[in-house]
This record gives sequence, structure tokens and C-alpha cells, in this order.
Amino acid sequence: MRETPEELNKLQSLLDSSLSGSTAHLRSIVEGRTITAAQLTGVLTGMCTLALSTVTAKGEPRISGADGHFLHGRWHFGTARNASKARHLAARPAASVAHMRGEDLGVFTHGTVEELNPEDAETTAGWQELLAYLKDFYGDDDAFDWNREVVYYRLNPHWMTVYAPDLVKLTGT
Repeated sequence: MRETPEELNKLQSLLDSSLSGSTAHLRSIVEGRTITAAQLTGVLTGMCTLALSTVTAKGEPRISGADGHFLHGRWHFGTARNASKARHLAARPAASVAHMRGEDLGVFTHGTVEELNPEDAETTAGWQELLAYLKDFYGDDDAFDWNREVVYYRLNPHWMTVYAPDLVKLTGT
């Protein structure tokens, strides 16, 4: 868990406001079957496969997979600079992600992406910390150029909800 107390409070506020502002149908499914921000950050460790939704120039939805890392209360993910999703996100930075583990966990997030390592501009705050984390996670074998070949994003959420009906089953503790 890398979240500060302030980041946990912000995430908890987001989870609470997202659920309270949701439809009665969604609340009937999630209320009583969710977890706190602190519990969520304990569950979302390492790489989490994401279903990432972007939109084409014609307004058509596209979904693809991405390696997601939940750090400091937000999703981080990357792709090749020449991937379709990179073009979509450069032109239209709104995105949605879902991380699901069978019927045991569903984390659904809507927000706006922030490019962390622009090719022709200064990197954003937090890029060096994320890069160190990624090299530690994936290995630092110089298989590719982290700054030129891949682009990484942080999803700044405006809505997030979690379905987790059984924390003990989910965590094994």
C-alpha cells in the first residue's frame, strides 16, 4: 500500500459520493457488498488486468486490455505509443476502466487520463516514482525504451465503485 492518509481519505470520499449518487439499481447491488478505500488498496496490489474503454473520432466505443497498477488511489496503465488507444486518449482523454475477478471483485472507474511521460515535453509529477516501480515490477533489462516506446497514463477518477461481496474470500484472511 503506497497511499498516504490524505490519498485514502480522498479515495474513500470518491467511493462514498459515487455510490450515493448512483442509480437505485446499482446501489441495490453494491450497498452492503463493498469495501473501504483502505481495504481496496490492500486488494489491488501488483498488476491488475484492466478492460480499458476509449472512444474513436467517430464516437464509437473501443475496449482493450491493459496492465493496471493501482497506486496512490488511482489507476496507472500504459501502452505502445503507436497503439490505437494511445491515439484515442490523446484526442479524447475521457476513459473508463474495469477490473474484475470473477464474481468476487469488480472495480469500475470513470475519469480523465493524464499522460505521465509525454514524448516531446517534460514528464509529469510522479513519473519518476512510477517508472522506478514499473522497472522493479517488470524488470529493468532495457528490453525497450520506457520514455520513447511506451506511454503511461494516470486515470484521474471522477466516479468509482467497488463490488466485493466477501472480503474474506477475496483476501483469503
